[in-house]
Amino acid sequence: MQITLPDGSVREYPDGASGLDVAASIGSRLAKAAVAVRHDGEMWDLTRPLPGDGTVEIITDATEDGRHIIRHSAAHIMAQAVLDLFPGATFAIGPPIQDGFYYDFAVDEPFTPEDVERIGDRMSEIVAEDQPFIREEMSKADALEIFARHRFKVEIIENVDESEVGAGDVVSAYRNTDAFTDLCRGPHIPSSGRLKAFALQRVAGAYWRGDEHKEQLQRIYGTAWESKKALDEHLHRLEEAEKRDHRKLGPELDLFSFPRDLGSGLAVWHPKGGMVRKQIEDHSRRLHERFGFEFVVSPHLAKSHLWETSGHLGYYAENMYPGMEMDGGDEYRVKPMNCPFHVLIYKGSARSYRELPLRLSELGGVYRYERSGVIHGLLRARGFTQDDSHTFCTPEQLGSELLMHLEFVLQWLRDFGFDDFEADLSTRPEKYVGEVPRWEQAERELAEALEAAQIPYQVAEGEGAFYGPKIDIHVKDAIGRRWQVSTIQVDFNLPERFDLEYTAASNDKGRPFMIHSAKAGSIERFFGVLVEHYAGAFPMWLAPVQVGIVTVADRHEEYADRVAERLRNAGLRVEVDAGSGKLGEKLRRMITQKYPSILVVGDNDVEGGTVGFRLRGEDERRGTPLAEAEQLLVEAAEVPS
Repeated sequence: MQITLPDGSVREYPDGASGLDVAASIGSRLAKAAVAVRHDGEMWDLTRPLPGDGTVEIITDATEDGRHIIRHSAAHIMAQAVLDLFPGATFAIGPPIQDGFYYDFAVDEPFTPEDVERIGDRMSEIVAEDQPFIREEMSKADALEIFARHRFKVEIIENVDESEVGAGDVVSAYRNTDAFTDLCRGPHIPSSGRLKAFALQRVAGAYWRGDEHKEQLQRIYGTAWESKKALDEHLHRLEEAEKRDHRKLGPELDLFSFPRDLGSGLAVWHPKGGMVRKQIEDHSRRLHERFGFEFVVSPHLAKSHLWETSGHLGYYAENMYPGMEMDGGDEYRVKPMNCPFHVLIYKGSARSYRELPLRLSELGGVYRYERSGVIHGLLRARGFTQDDSHTFCTPEQLGSELLMHLEFVLQWLRDFGFDDFEADLSTRPEKYVGEVPRWEQAERELAEALEAAQIPYQVAEGEGAFYGPKIDIHVKDAIGRRWQVSTIQVDFNLPERFDLEYTAASNDKGRPFMIHSAKAGSIERFFGVLVEHYAGAFPMWLAPVQVGIVTVADRHEEYADRVAERLRNAGLRVEVDAGSGKLGEKLRRMITQKYPSILVVGDNDVEGGTVGFRLRGEDERRGTPLAEAEQLLVEAAEVPS
């Protein structure tokens, strides 16, 4: 058979050759690193005979696809270990996830930390045994007999979810030993011995199929990597991430809190957090104004009829809060989105092509009923503020508007200290609204905008929303984690549903394109990302307190107050600690609170009109004239332009 390699070269192989044979013919190093193969875009086990002529790509262990396969195999090995150690247990599903894997089990008693340690030890034994992963295909009837005592597997087989077990009446499974078989489409690593580095991390409760009305299971999380070095680096990142967790730093730095009496997923902002948030929102307004947006404001609720027209009640009702009867029977709903209100503003007047593009912006509070299991501090909340913008433009303006939005997004993210960008371009799904030529134009011009901005991107075929294609912008934070932040979304649905029009130069009626864009995504989530990116040590322009002043003794308090007043008049946010505590204690408090600059005043400073001060990351300066210190501090606190 003829195999085409990624470099375009063509090689001949005997019928029945495997991906491993192809890898070995290229080089021993590639064969050693290989974990699977992609044949004409479809993933295959490395040792499985290839189906015939086609394009072949070798998947190695240090790639994302390779790690995905390693982690999926680790989940199977963990399931085998659990069933070995807990004969009464049954298993549900065990997928790979970002940076790791999990498996769900039904057991008589919750797993203890000692149980997890035993499971890890048994996994190591299975790895040492180097058990092969053997693919088998069988009928549904045979599969039901094999998995008869495992009720969750039976449910999967009876429903034959193609994404999990196969297609039609054929069910695929992988056997490691005669005693252990698991449903799976694969592929897997060739044998358990190829699992070089793993760690079990924690146990959590999880509902079967994520449905809170179904049985609660025990979920064991783990991580697996291509080498011990990669595993150790990941575990170090996790330690760093724990230190940076915004849910921990928020209360410690007096930024925000989640009072129990308020309700799950709802935060209150303390003065310091409110000040940082104000800087974020002020910068959002500055940039929106610079990029030609006009500001609008919409209410927090509307009649249900609006949400019926927009389609939210049809497609999004489970994430909306229940309606409230008012005004003699009319039902109202709190808003999960701002977009229908902006559509009404557009529709409030007859529009000419001369008025387009019309760019509207709002920092609008929205409310979504997120399930309790997915709420995660500010990163996934029930009440939050979106920095929403909506642009209405002609087809001829779409390309330049998309490019403008992308330039805006990049400016926004760079101003907040991010400089490593990636993007996903999500294209038309099987079920969609709108005309195909419009989809094709929008997808093409989204891609051209990314290419013009030189942003590396992947095409997520068929992953667009039913109402339009989009770009998702991802950034990497200070410890290398990837965050999806900004979105630029074309919408064909709302203009159709609300029958939006404009009068073209020819006097004909046209349907405008609509672009949704959220640069921060939500202020709350963006705030949480910033806290973790900076570990709470915000750059000076964002910091809630920019300058902390401490006195050596009580007699220096009057001078400290004069220094503070002068710096406040220069536009700086200043706090004075003139308490009676020891100097070292006062300094430690300000350092712990991550103030970006600290001034110390003593006898010599009072006499000479000077200060001792230190900017974060720099050496201490003593006896600096106050005017010079002021200039340096003002420059350090300058807002990005």
